Amino acid sequence: MTENIRNFVIIAHIDHGKSTLADRMLEITHTVAGRLMKEQYLDSLDLERERGITIKMAPVRMIYRLSTNNKQPITGNEDGGRLPVMSDESSSSEFILNLIDTPGHSDFSYEVSRALAAVEGAVLLVDATQGIQAQTLANFESARASGLTIIGAVNKIDVASEEQIKETVQNISDLLKVKPEEILQVSGKTGAGAEKLLREIIKRIPAPKNNKAETSRALIFDSLYDEHKGVIVFLRVIDGEIKTNDTLYFLATNTGVKAKEVGYFAPELKRGDKIRTGETGYVATGIKNPDKIHIGDTVAADPKAARLPGYKRVQPVVFVSFYPEDANDYDNLYRALQKLRLTDASLTTEPDMSEALGRGFKGGFLGRLHFEIIAERLAQEFNIVTVHSFPSVAYKVKLRNGKWLAVNNPKDLPDDYLEIQEPIAKVEIVTPLEYLSAVLGLKEFFRFHSIETKTMGNKSIIGMRLPLADLISDFDDKLKSASRGYASLNYEIAGYETAKLEKLEVLINSRVTPGLTRIIPVGDAEREGRATVEKLKKLLPRQQFKQALQAAIRGRIVAREDIPAAKKNVTGHLYGGDRTRKMKLWKKQQKGKKRLEERSAKAAVRIPASVFKELLKR
Repeated sequence: MTENIRNFVIIAHIDHGKSTLADRMLEITHTVAGRLMKEQYLDSLDLERERGITIKMAPVRMIYRLSTNNKQPITGNEDGGRLPVMSDESSSSEFILNLIDTPGHSDFSYEVSRALAAVEGAVLLVDATQGIQAQTLANFESARASGLTIIGAVNKIDVASEEQIKETVQNISDLLKVKPEEILQVSGKTGAGAEKLLREIIKRIPAPKNNKAETSRALIFDSLYDEHKGVIVFLRVIDGEIKTNDTLYFLATNTGVKAKEVGYFAPELKRGDKIRTGETGYVATGIKNPDKIHIGDTVAADPKAARLPGYKRVQPVVFVSFYPEDANDYDNLYRALQKLRLTDASLTTEPDMSEALGRGFKGGFLGRLHFEIIAERLAQEFNIVTVHSFPSVAYKVKLRNGKWLAVNNPKDLPDDYLEIQEPIAKVEIVTPLEYLSAVLGLKEFFRFHSIETKTMGNKSIIGMRLPLADLISDFDDKLKSASRGYASLNYEIAGYETAKLEKLEVLINSRVTPGLTRIIPVGDAEREGRATVEKLKKLLPRQQFKQALQAAIRGRIVAREDIPAAKKNVTGHLYGGDRTRKMKLWKKQQKGKKRLEERSAKAAVRIPASVFKELLKR
C-alpha cells in the first residue's frame, strides 16, 4: 500500500534556505536526535560546509504521525535511532515522508532533474528578502515539466519586512497561478510554519501509484562507493519490492547481482527489511567496478523486464584537461575519477596526453563551478593535486574538405578551416529595476545579443543570447559587481552560431605552454594576448634565469614581456682585495644561469591553478 507515502523535493535558488528548512523537518520528526543535530545536516561533503552551498542531492526518510483524535502531530524516535518500517496494516495517520534536498546553483541542475524524477511533489522555496531569482524560475519550469504538484513557500519571514513578505507571496502566487493564501510562510531558522508545511505536504502531494506489476523494477537516481559494500545504488521503487538477497539485474549493462543489503536514508544508511513500491532506499550491490552502474538505469528482478524512461543524457559544456601534479598519481587519479562519477553522473572523462605534462584526463563539466568543485574534491578526498588547462567549450569547425570537426581543446584547432561555430547560451537574468542599466552596460565587455526585458514587480527579467565562452569567463563576477550582488542568472545551451575566432598561444621561453592556449574573438585576440603576458609577468615567480613571455596568433608574435632573472649578490661576502676574484664568481654565476636556462627551455613551466583563475578575469 502506498497511500501513506509522500515523496517530495525542496527546490530553490542558491542561499534561499533549503538545507536549513530541511534541518527543521528533521527536528520536528525526530529523525535526528537533538544531541546530534548540526546546521546543514544533510550536506555531507566538507566542501558543502566550507562554501555554504549544497552540491549533492541528499535523500532522507522521515516518519510523521498524526493523532487520530485531534490530528496533532506525534513525533517518533527521540533517540534518532533506526526508523520504524511502516507495515501494510499501519494506521492511516502514520506517514513516510521521503525528502530529497537539492542544490541551488545552475551548475548542479542535473542533480535537481534526477531528484524530480523520483518524487511526486516539490516545495518551491523563495527567500522573502530576495524574492524570486533566476534559478527559482528554472526550477519551477523543471518541476512543472515533470508533472509534479508544486507547493509555494516563502522563507526567512523572521528577518523580512511585512512588505517584502507580501510582495514575495504575491509573486509566487502569480507564478504558480494560485491564490496568495495558498502560499505558506516559514522560517527555516526558527522553525515557524515548518510543521504546517509538513501537514500541507501530506494534504496536497499525491501518494505514489500502487502499481501491480509481475516483476519488481526500480530507477537508480544516485550512487556512491563503499570499500566494503562496493557500489551502493540509490533507488526509487516503481513496481514490486526489493529485499535483501534478492537477485537483481542492471538492464543497461546486463549485470546480475545479489542484494547484499537494502535500507533507507535516515539520513545515514539504515538497514531495513525491504523497499516497497513508491519508496526510496538503497541497495548495496558488492560490485567493485563502477562502470557496471549507470545513473538512470533500471534495476529489475527479471533481466527481460521493460526499461524505465530514465534520464535525458546530460551534455558537458565546459572542458578542461587536467593532469596529476605528481606523475605517479595517474592510476590513483583514474580510480578517484571512477568513484566521483558514481556520485556525479554529469561528470565525463576520457584519457588525455600532453608532451609536457604526461598522462591525464580531459574532463567535461556543466560549468566553471562544477570543475572547481571536482578539482577540490580530488585534493580533499583523495589527496591528488592536479594541474589543468584553461576551461574551454566545444567548437564545431568546417574543414576544407567539407567535413565538420568537433574541437573541445583549443590546441586542436587547425590553422586552416572554412568556418567555425561556437555554442550559444540562452541566459535569463533577474535584477532589481535600479540595476537594469548597469547590467545592460556589460554589453561593452561581453558579446550578448537578442536582448528582451520584462518586468515582474520591482524586478526586471532580462533574456539574452551569449556565447558560452564569454559566460564561463567572469561574466557572473561582472554581473554581481554591476548589480551589487542582487542580480542572479540561469542559462541553458541554445545551439551554435558562426563566429570569427582564432587561436591564441602563449609561449614561455619560446615553448608553447600547455593549458594556456585559447580560442579568442578575432577583434580581441591581440589585446588579449598583450593582457595575458602582462598578467603572467606579475603572477609567475622569478627564476634564476630570464623568462621570455610571448603571445602568438598563427605563428605571429603579437606581444612580449620578459621576467628578469632573480639576482643574487655572489660577491657580497668579499671585502676589498683583487677584482679578479669577483670576476671569477660573476662568470661562474653566468654559466650556472645559462645551464638553468637551457634546461628550462626543454622543460614545461607548470602553471598553478590560482594563475588560471586570475587570467580568466577581465
